Amino acid sequence: MDFIVELPESKGNTVILTIIDRFSKMGHYVPLRKLPSAAELVPIFIANVVRIHGIPLGIVSDRGTQFVSRFWRGFCKNVGIDLSFSSAYHPQTNGAAERANQNVEKYLRCFISERQDNWSDLLPWAEYALNSAVSEASGHSPFFTVYGFDPPVLPTAFPDTAIPALDEHLASLTETWGRVKQALERSSIVQKTKADRRRGPAPVYQVGDRVWLSSRNVKLLVPSMKLAPRYIGPYKILRRLSPVSYALALPSHIRIHNVFHGSLLKPLLCNRYSRVRAPPPPVSVEGEEEFE
Repeated sequence: MDFIVELPESKGNTVILTIIDRFSKMGHYVPLRKLPSAAELVPIFIANVVRIHGIPLGIVSDRGTQFVSRFWRGFCKNVGIDLSFSSAYHPQTNGAAERANQNVEKYLRCFISERQDNWSDLLPWAEYALNSAVSEASGHSPFFTVYGFDPPVLPTAFPDTAIPALDEHLASLTETWGRVKQALERSSIVQKTKADRRRGPAPVYQVGDRVWLSSRNVKLLVPSMKLAPRYIGPYKILRRLSPVSYALALPSHIRIHNVFHGSLLKPLLCNRYSRVRAPPPPVSVEGEEEFE
């Protein structure tokens, strides 16, 4: 168990409680208005874990005040839950929750609005996508491991219902689910690309290619950098200035030098659900004019 904190407010929520089953890797992501006290955490835990899966044998968490309190320890002891705590200097002992936090943040970045105020609505889709994704290690999705079958997926199109509000909602569901599937596919491709990159030379781009630009050195005008896009664009390559440096065609509102090291670029993979990430104007840029 873990918390994702300091999120921009979405329907009054600013925190996500992350709960991951160590065996199946099934996750539940609960939006909360604030960090709960230990007394507040107990009914949340019962509603989102015990109600669905029963009482777990053990829980791994960090040493947050909620988890080390006498109230939480007393509750877990009395219902038969063994508690384990990750080290302050070795959080990998709570690695499943740490990875889940990274994954849910990644999916929210794919669909969040520029104001970043709709992540509460997107959170169930992130959970559905992550629990439906097939693990390379087990060959099954977390959903299959728990229930013995894979969840149904939404159809690619719905018939006209003659109810405009419903038609609009169903179209939105189709578009969102399409983006979820695209994110799953892209995540798999990215993992393979990273592995290939470690084994081989960096990609070579040609003039006219469209690429994504890392936002690592660009501070964007967004409510939370935690949910800000890791890459922006795509932008066209104007010139190849050296084996590892490229000039990009940036929009006029991005007033930074347009030469970047190839390590800050990644190729555009097109599909029907691809979305342009046009960021707000940067407020500052770190480093030299040519980023390396």
